[in-house]
Formats: sequence, C-alpha cells, structure tokens
Amino acid sequence: MPPTPDATAPGAAAPDRGRADVCPGALRLHTAADGGLARVRLPGGLLTEEQALALADAALALGDGNLEITSRGNVQLRGLASDCGAELAARLRAAGLLPSDTHERVRNIVASPGLTTDRADGRADVHAWARELDAKLCASPWAAGLSGKFLFVLDDGSGDVAALNADVTLIAGPDGSALVRLARSATGEPVSAARAVDAALAVARDFLAVLRATGREAWHLREVPDLLPVGSVALPAFTGAPPVLGALSGGLSVAPRFGSASAAQWRALVDAAEGELRLTPWRGAVLPGAAAERLADLAAAGFRTAPGAAWERATACTGLPGCAKSLADVRADATRALDAAEALDAAGALDVAGAGAIPVHWSGCERRCGHPTGRWVDVLATGQGYRVTPRTPESTGAAADPAAVEVTNEETAEAVAEARRTTK
Repeated sequence: MPPTPDATAPGAAAPDRGRADVCPGALRLHTAADGGLARVRLPGGLLTEEQALALADAALALGDGNLEITSRGNVQLRGLASDCGAELAARLRAAGLLPSDTHERVRNIVASPGLTTDRADGRADVHAWARELDAKLCASPWAAGLSGKFLFVLDDGSGDVAALNADVTLIAGPDGSALVRLARSATGEPVSAARAVDAALAVARDFLAVLRATGREAWHLREVPDLLPVGSVALPAFTGAPPVLGALSGGLSVAPRFGSASAAQWRALVDAAEGELRLTPWRGAVLPGAAAERLADLAAAGFRTAPGAAWERATACTGLPGCAKSLADVRADATRALDAAEALDAAGALDVAGAGAIPVHWSGCERRCGHPTGRWVDVLATGQGYRVTPRTPESTGAAADPAAVEVTNEETAEAVAEARRTTK
C-alpha cells in the first residue's frame, strides 16, 4: 500500500500550522515508548550494499537491532539511546547517507521501483531524476524551509507512485517528455524530461515564496488550492499497484512483514542483492539484477516472496511495546490473524480470494497512524479485541458505524476477510 497523505480533502481549509513541524529525522530523534526513533531519508528508496550494511550495523550497535521500511521507502531505527545522536550521525555521514545536516528532513523523494533502465514497456527509469533532485535540494538554501512532510514523487509512467497524490509529482513519458502534477490535480503540465527536476524544484520554491509573502502557514500544496495553477493535460486514473512479490524480469521483489526486518534479515537481503537495493513505499524491496535462485534464501530468512491473498496490502501501526498509546500488540495480533486466514484459505475453510485487493490496517488506538486512504478495512484495538469496519472515502470512522463489527482476537481473521470482500 502506498504512503498515506495527511487527511486533508481537496479544497478544505488549511490545518492549523501553529505547532512546529516535528517530523523525525536522522538528527532529530523522536522519543517513543521503546526509546529514540530515527528516520533516515533515502531519496528514491536507493541504497548501495555498503549503505545497507551500515544501517544494519547502526541498528545493532545503537538500537534494538531492527530496521523498519516506511511508507515513503525510508528506514527507521528504533530503541535508540538518548545520547547516541552524535555517533549515529557520524555513521550515516561516513556511509554517504547524510549529505546535508540542514536538509536531511526535506529529502522526501519516492520513485517507481522499476527493475531495468531499458524497459521493454517503454517506461523511463526515474532513478536518475531521484539523484538529481536530491543533489539540487541539498544545494538549495531555500529548500531547508520545506516541511519534513513535503513530498516529491517520480513516476515512471506506470501510475504506481503517482497515486500517492504527493505535493509535486513528475510523470515520465516514453518519448522524453514528462508531466508535472501538483497535489491532487486531475491535470498535469508538460515539460521536457531534461527540465523535469528543475520544474519540480521551481514549484516548491514558489510555494514557499507565496507563503512568506502572504503570511499563510501550510505544509502541503493541497492546503492552499487557490495557489495551484491548472495543468493543460488531463491525467488518467493511477493504479497505485505495488510490484508483484517474487522473481520478476530484471530482479527480485520481496517484503518483510509489516516492513520490519531484523539486522540478520537485512544482511540476507544485502547478500541477495547485486549492487543496489530499492526500498518501496509498500514497505518492500526490489533487488535489480538479483538471481531468481536467491528467492529461496530470502524466504528462509522470513521475507514474503510470493503473493498471498490475506497478506497483500496489510499494514499495521507500531503498537505495543513501541507505542505507549496503543491498546494492543497489533503487529503480533495481525500476524496471527493473517497467517490464520491464509491457512484456512489453503484448507478451503475460508475464502479470501480477491480480499487482498482491498487494503487492511491494524491500529492500536484512535489515531490510526499510517492508515491508507480510499477504500480500506479499519481494524482498531478496543482493549477487549478489535473493531473491524469497512471504510470508504465518505466514512467518518465513528464508533457507531453500523458496518462495524466487534470481535475477539480469535474472530479477527474471518471478520477481516469478510470486511475486505464487503469493501470492494
């Protein structure tokens, strides 16, 4: 499932931005129940093998030994000691993962994962854009004024990441052209591919300039819709489809459960890679050039390596013990429910066919951190079990929703499968 934008409807009044932007980074740690949390930005989700190993070493030496892939293809380290900030920063700088202290939280760039540069489907490889955009962001003093939530998306023409409704989206065409899309606009403005990155930066710079001139406060373009120019080219619906798990033409696609991997699993991922790893906003990893024979090793290490109806598009918040606000260890409960659903499906006792097309999200509290948008199934901890609710864009999320079902942990698998079918 793709990253979840802040829930601000198009045309809605801008949220109150009187509070500071406290989005965590590699230098600004977030304090959680299990210790400090650092978010390392990886523009385009790109990592060399050496950088990936440096992150695993940091997780073991400074944190709880686990690494989390986020919904923007970044990496989070958890369980960090309060006094480890300087050492973490030194490790990241040595690995080339912290090119700018002043800009580290604004390097928010998601790209289509793609597998080859010369793609048979004619779609462009956008990772050159990602590297160019990152370098120019870090070299632009004004860009440090962007919020830690402002997002650039680079879509190769497949419509996979354009569905994220980012602040600025570049959509590559097969003929050396590109479209610039602003926020959730139904239109885009054509530019040459060679000018696309500069066009995206110009939008962000103009956005900040208008905010300063008018005294308005906003983190996202969609919060100030009256400032957005209308593009001249109508855009199609975007698929938002993640890469299929398994051996694909040009490499491998795998995913740790809920995006969380131990350092040992992370090293198994690096062992299977052929020089580069691409983390995806669906909390998975694409390994260009990796051999199909390595898929068995990754499965043995605990990665999801094949599609599974119940596990498809299933996500969960951190839950206990990492979040003190949570009413349950939602990831453990969700894992049991999803595994049970797939086992029952395999035995013919539960039909989950097609259910994976609808996202499902487990939450430990009413904040529902990381939940998807659009149509999805809301699985909310109540303290006695879970409340399972089919959600649509029109849903309010009220506890009195007539479609909501209160279930015990043991009843969750069947209730979720039914809700995912109902939500279609």
